[in-house]
Amino acid sequence: MRCSYCYNPDIVFGKGKLDFENILNFLKSRIGLLDGVVLSGGECTIHKNIIPFIEEIKALGFIVKIDTNGSKPAVLKKLIDQKLIDYAALDFKSLSLTFKTITQSNLFAEFEESLKLLMNSSIPFEVRTTLHSALITPTQFLKMTEYLENLNYNGNYYVQYFINNVPTIGDLGHSERLLKSENFSTSKINVIFRE
Repeated sequence: MRCSYCYNPDIVFGKGKLDFENILNFLKSRIGLLDGVVLSGGECTIHKNIIPFIEEIKALGFIVKIDTNGSKPAVLKKLIDQKLIDYAALDFKSLSLTFKTITQSNLFAEFEESLKLLMNSSIPFEVRTTLHSALITPTQFLKMTEYLENLNYNGNYYVQYFINNVPTIGDLGHSERLLKSENFSTSKINVIFRE
């Protein structure tokens, strides 16, 4: 994906490379000091060696969280089935009609499959959306909440506002915080705004 509001352009464009061996050596030096590891990105599930890497992290005794856009449901299924993750944060970029515009990809069906995999698993997870006022209106956000409710998602739905004046992939300009005064929670979904 190439979301214009992405805060990690260096990683997305291949400039933020880390060596697995160095990471594992660092983690070995932190046993007893750290509890867990978060794998994010870009998108961590696109790495060809993500599963053996997480196996090694788990063998060191760490809990593992992944931040994912849901674009690789087959990898996510393996991580769930092999009990390699302890928590997941799934990015809900937008509904299908605007998904390509926001992500520069045709991966909504994959996102939806990943959401259903997590909902049918025992893995604790959250759904979250980054909001930029030029990309998602309050009406569209309400429809996103309704979409989750129609799928029988039951839990917290986190909203994180785009942070202005940081380097991103695209140039979207200033984002307004348009939703904070409204309550979007439903009987099944607790909408929580993160600062």
